Amino acid sequence: MNIKYRHLLGRSSVAVVWSRLASVVGVVALLAAVLTGTAAGTASAAPLAAPVAAAPNASAGWVCPGTPIPPGYVITLRAPNGCNGAGSWFMRPVQDGIWTCATSPIPPGYVLTLHNATGCSGIDSWFMQLARDGQWTCAGSPITPGYVNTGHNNAGCGNIGSWYTQRVRAGEYMCPYQPVPAGYRTGGYNASMCGGLGGWLLLSA
Repeated sequence: MNIKYRHLLGRSSVAVVWSRLASVVGVVALLAAVLTGTAAGTASAAPLAAPVAAAPNASAGWVCPGTPIPPGYVITLRAPNGCNGAGSWFMRPVQDGIWTCATSPIPPGYVLTLHNATGCSGIDSWFMQLARDGQWTCAGSPITPGYVNTGHNNAGCGNIGSWYTQRVRAGEYMCPYQPVPAGYRTGGYNASMCGGLGGWLLLSA
């Protein structure tokens, strides 16, 4: 197979790390606020995140390490011997229900719902779907604006752990390790919620 590789300056690996770390930002602040009874979101509830459109000037194809991945694109395949032995990646537009490599960015509006430890030529892969109400997501998956984690399963997602995600609404108990959704505040605590991790009642701010 004749593969054409594109060499572009960029930092796709760094971008991927930051995209996944972003889902964890604010956790420590949340826990401190909840424990002191002061946790609350902003005045207006956050709208549901709209899926990002694929960059119009980009196209599917093989790229070398360090190539920036355009908005709306994901990495789905790896050729270990590509790019003169450095390895190469196949990028394509994201879609609802697609297996992606562990190095792939996660476009806004999408979450990770399944894991394959041997996928993508052995580096592991994740099944990516649009966020929806009543959905189990893998640990480390982004929390889409307008949604909240309300349940937990230690054995989910191939024993990585999974979270049950719902559209945010008053009266739900939210799990720890996530920001209080915009437009809401926390009320009472119930230690039996969220698979035994404990949960805080969500109230309108």
